[in-house]
Amino acid sequence: MKTYDLDQLTLKFERHTDAENVEFLILSDDWTKSIHLQSDRSIELHAQGGLHYRTRIPRFGRALAYHYPSCDTLVGGAGNEVYRLNLQQGRFLSPMVLEGDAERGTVQGVNAIDINPAHNLISLATDGPGTVEFWDPRSRTAVGILRLPQSLQNLNSKHSTNLLPELLANEPLAATALSSRMNGLSLAVGTSTGHTLLYDIRSSKPYATKDQGYGFPIKRVQWIEGSSSRMAGDNYVFSADKKVLKVWADDSPETNFASVTTPTDINDVCHVPGSGLFMLANEGIHMTSYYIPQLGPAPKWCSFLDNLTEEMEDQTVRNTYEDFKFLDKDELASLGLDHLLGTPALKPYMHGYFVSLKLYDAARVIANPFVYAEHRQKAIRQKMEKLADSRIRTRKDQLPKVNRALAERILENQEKENRKKRKREEEEEEAEQVEGEEVEMEKKKEKKKVGSGAAALFSDPRFKAVFEDPDFEIDETSKQFALLHPSQADQATNKRKMRTAVDEEDSEGDGGMSSDDLGMSVGSSEKESDKEDEESSEEEMETINLRSGGPQPALMQRKNMPKMVSARPDT
Repeated sequence: MKTYDLDQLTLKFERHTDAENVEFLILSDDWTKSIHLQSDRSIELHAQGGLHYRTRIPRFGRALAYHYPSCDTLVGGAGNEVYRLNLQQGRFLSPMVLEGDAERGTVQGVNAIDINPAHNLISLATDGPGTVEFWDPRSRTAVGILRLPQSLQNLNSKHSTNLLPELLANEPLAATALSSRMNGLSLAVGTSTGHTLLYDIRSSKPYATKDQGYGFPIKRVQWIEGSSSRMAGDNYVFSADKKVLKVWADDSPETNFASVTTPTDINDVCHVPGSGLFMLANEGIHMTSYYIPQLGPAPKWCSFLDNLTEEMEDQTVRNTYEDFKFLDKDELASLGLDHLLGTPALKPYMHGYFVSLKLYDAARVIANPFVYAEHRQKAIRQKMEKLADSRIRTRKDQLPKVNRALAERILENQEKENRKKRKREEEEEEAEQVEGEEVEMEKKKEKKKVGSGAAALFSDPRFKAVFEDPDFEIDETSKQFALLHPSQADQATNKRKMRTAVDEEDSEGDGGMSSDDLGMSVGSSEKESDKEDEESSEEEMETINLRSGGPQPALMQRKNMPKMVSARPDT
């Protein structure tokens, strides 16, 4: 027997007895007074200093209870007698003799004793006839008997559909655990078949039945009351056999609020009142404990459990809307789901609604039956464009077709940063008086690096879809873009006004020469290459004039200017 100091979470002391404890009770508010039922038919009374008194009973004991108003210790065991040991008088009183049931036979033993906390009615779980007898402690006579069902029958409860199996003749039904509720009217009965029955003592039929699922006798059943629970109510019960501990509600016994399966057999369960902490005595070396925050907070002496559970909750990823699709009102109207506004099918969230993913897929197929065909055509077109890019000769400075303005701004910012970087490095090199040749070499290397950052951005698999997929194209003429980027919208408007017809043709014809046209003569190919170099130089001059704010009339007269002819003779 070990006693622990919970404030310090340490072992206070331990004692040894001559026999194994079957059951024990704490008689005082603290640990100083206790009574122990031993496996050798002895009863020991312990005080603060140790063993105080020992006595024996005629038969092996199974259950122990203490009636505080009369100071009677009730001991049930093999046989049909319940022994009464009065601790005030210090002697045994006449036992309570159970007569049993005339239809089911005599009582072979008492497995559990319960005293109702409201009116002190004594309940005795019997072995043999499968009944629960009620005794009045004032008159010490039986006032009623509750017969447990032994065959298949429908229970008169809308919440419970479990049925007790038909028992064999050599396996009689027995009540193995009892627990009364604080209201004085409800009684929980555990049976030897692994079922827990909930009764109103005014009725002979259970209003709820719970099956543990293993078929082992119930070892402990108790109502969970008095807890300041955050998610659970006061209508929860826990039942335990040697394999599993289950917590469930009395109005829905078919579902488990919590289920705990231990690696070793369970002998007993203790629930700390007002909290969600359970202590399990088992066949292992150490006693196991389980904490369920939904049933109540942790006790004061182990409040750190709440911090641990909060940290565990923060680490878990919660995908509340994993099976839902977010849609705004315009998308709902396009899919024909706007008639569901105000119904539980749409969950309002921010500026739209969450729709079930299955409903969204069905509505999308109905609204556009050719969605798969369009997706297939789009995939084929992208593949063909990729193959065409590999055999078309393009210019090195060619900008992407999608989000061209964004790409230009990125290149401009990159050039500015490179110029600043070169200027800063030149100043540092001049201060250090580095030789001129080394400076020239560094400049050449730096020129090679210009634009590498932007090129890497365009080819980065994370961002390249922005410059390739038309679905990501930014509409700079929209009101939303103008509200978010007013300065860029004004620049884009002015730029569109200054663009000429030649610029439009150049932007539309981004592709270069195809490999199919390579059957021309060597001389003609060289002429056309010279022509391309001249056009690219003209475009660069034009871009410089646009950025520097040069005279616009000269640009507008570009169409009337004579074409430049190569000075190199034809071969």
